[in-house]
Formats: sequence, C-alpha cells, structure tokens
Amino acid sequence: MENLKHKIGWKTATAIVISNMIGTGVFTTLGFQVVELQNTITIFLLWFIGGVLALFGAFCYAELGTFFKGNGGDYIYLSKTYHPILGYLSSWISLVIGFSSPVSLAALAMAKYMSVFQGDFGAYFAIVVILLVALALSFSISISGRFHNFFTFIKVSFVVVLIIIGVLLSQNPIHTSLNFGNSWEQEILLPAFATSLVFVTYAYTGWNSASYIAGEINKPQKNLPKSLIIGTVFVTFCYVFINYIMLKHAPIEALKGKEDIMGIAANYMFGSTFGKIVNVFIALQLVATISGYLWVGSRITQATASENKLWSFLAIKNKKNIPVRAIFAHAIIAIIIISTGSFKQIFLYTAFVLQLLSTLAISTAFFLKKSDRKLFKSNLFYVFPTIFVLFSGYILYFTFINNPKESIIGLVIVIIGILLYLFDKKIPKSLEEYN
Repeated sequence: MENLKHKIGWKTATAIVISNMIGTGVFTTLGFQVVELQNTITIFLLWFIGGVLALFGAFCYAELGTFFKGNGGDYIYLSKTYHPILGYLSSWISLVIGFSSPVSLAALAMAKYMSVFQGDFGAYFAIVVILLVALALSFSISISGRFHNFFTFIKVSFVVVLIIIGVLLSQNPIHTSLNFGNSWEQEILLPAFATSLVFVTYAYTGWNSASYIAGEINKPQKNLPKSLIIGTVFVTFCYVFINYIMLKHAPIEALKGKEDIMGIAANYMFGSTFGKIVNVFIALQLVATISGYLWVGSRITQATASENKLWSFLAIKNKKNIPVRAIFAHAIIAIIIISTGSFKQIFLYTAFVLQLLSTLAISTAFFLKKSDRKLFKSNLFYVFPTIFVLFSGYILYFTFINNPKESIIGLVIVIIGILLYLFDKKIPKSLEEYN
C-alpha cells in the first residue's frame, strides 16, 4: 500500500494549479495589450480564447497524465511518444525557462508592486524573495504544503474580494476604459491580436502543473483530472473579471505600457492609501506563484535529471523525500535570468518557448488510443489537441513576425538544448559517479 503520508489530495493539487496560473501574467500584461487593442470585447475575447485553450490543454493532460503514470509530465509524453531528444529538450526548457523564468518574472513583478512604498524594491529584493521561498520549501512536504496552501489562500481570497469590490464599485465616467463598440471586429484581424495572445497564454501557464507531479497525488486517475479542470475553469472566470475591473476603473492612457496595472487601477478605485494595500496583497499572492513554480519545477527536474548525465546530481532527494538540490537549482537560474533583459523581453522569449513546448507536448495526445483514455472515450477527444495546436501555430507565427529578437532568443535556447543532448550522449556512463 502506498504511503499516503507523502501524497497530496485534489485540494492541494488544485491549489498548485491555481497558484501557478494566477500570478504574474494577469497583473502585468493588460498594459502591453491596450497599446494597440482598446475595445473591451477584444480584451475579453483574448482571455476567453486563452481560457478555452488552457481547458482543452487540461483535458489532454488529464488523459496523458493518467496514461503515463508518475512524475515527469512533458518529458515522459515526448520521450515515449516521439524520441528521447524531445524529452531531453523538454527537461532542458523546464530547467532554464519553464519553471525558472516565471519565478524571475513573479519576483520582478512583486518588486514593481512594492515600489509604491518608495523603498529599494529592485532586483536585489526579487533575489532575496526567491531564496527565502526556496528555503521554505526545503523542510518537509507537509510544511511546504502548508506554506503553499497558506499563500494560495491569500491569493484566492484577495482575487475574489477584489473582483466583488471592483464589479460593485461605481465607475468614474472620466477614468473608465470600457468600450463595447464595434471596433473589436477590426481589432481581432490585427497582428497585435495574435501577439497579445502570447501574453494571455503565458498568463494561463500552469494549467498543466498538477500533471507534472502525478506521482505525488493520491488516486491520480480521479484527482488529477479534477484538479486540472476545476483549477482552469476557476482561473478563466477570475481573469475575465480582473481585466474587466481594471478597464472599468482606469483610463487607457494610464495603463499603456505599464507593468503594475492592477496597482494603477486600485489607485483610481480606492485612492493612494488603499491602492498601496492592494499592491501589498498582489505582492503576497505572487509569493504563491513563486512557491508553485519552484515546487513543481523541482519535481520534474528531479524526475528527469537521472536520465541526463550533465545534471544527474539534481535527481538526489534528501531524507524527507524533497528534491532540495533541484529547488535551489531553479532558484539560482531564476536569479541569473533577472539580469538578462527587461521584464517585457524576458516575458516574450519565455512565452514563445513555452508555447512551442506545450504545442509539442499536446500533439502527443493524438497518439492516445481509445482504449488508453479514461475520461474521453469518444473520438471527438481529438478536437481538443487539434484546436490547441492550430491556435498555437497562429500565435507562434505572429509572435515571431512582430518580436523577432525575443523569438530568436527563444529558438537559441531550444538549439542549445539539442546540442546539450548530443553532448550528453557522448559522456561516458562512468563519469556520472562524480555527480
């Protein structure tokens, strides 16, 4: 019998999904979108499409996660479906981008929101936060679970209260950005609509997070799909309403090109004093984002590291079954990423790479036979990966056309991963002992 002491239930798994999804993206990206897209219907469509894609992706991962048992996620799906090189590539991307870059972005966003207090909340503050969260996750599964659930509770409670207040609070007709005119019909045809989707899909990143730790979930065939679907649907509704209240209470000109958009909207809603309180709560909920990515990222890195000679030392767990080495590896990489460019640049190349990887991973669902599937027995199941892959291609194409520099950086990261695989295969097996 499995030791349930070291297993998590569907509530904790759902908490991980929610905390990994709600975070940096929804509280930072609207400012980039409204530079060219200013119709409220257009904005709603962006977030609705993102939610549908995330949900379709969650359906695919629910089936993949129950078929390919154990931790590993994309690594297992791609290695066993296509070729080990793609599995290796996924573990490389997960190590340096997938679960490290979001930590960097969340920490930088946290510093930005805390800057309203006129203190020194820059890169050094972000680094300290990352290290403290990594330390908190290194004690035991039960302690890290309580830590994560606490900050997730703060996150969810804050988001729900903010939405209720924002919806009920009367708008100032001078400051509102709500526009339900017909201009959305033209805006959805603009290249900016496609490139804005890369920000949106990044904001939904995390819908697949519970599948990475399927091996740590009690009754995964039941609780994994439950956590993925509940988490994704909840977050989709939250995202639409969060964007609604920001547009409702803040002028377009104040939001354009800004990162701390919720803080700006809060100032118009409540005044500077209460606006600062909102900033603090946003900063606190970003702790849950950092925690979620370090928790899940360390597990997938630990699960795949033994297959990769170059970083096989990250496969070692401590006596309490916690991959401490992997946790701090992600933390250190996240700290390095902070120095590689502006927030927007990091955001774009991260989103591009993750969209590419998720497209490859979702495509493995086409190879699931009817007898392999536990949730969707009908062949209509293939509609989910088809729509996901087609939309991803659309997003990737326009992102590359409109942001070639950041896209090329993303492709270089992918190429480095392929080269490392070729080098890794040439390392004698005996050298692994030195790790």
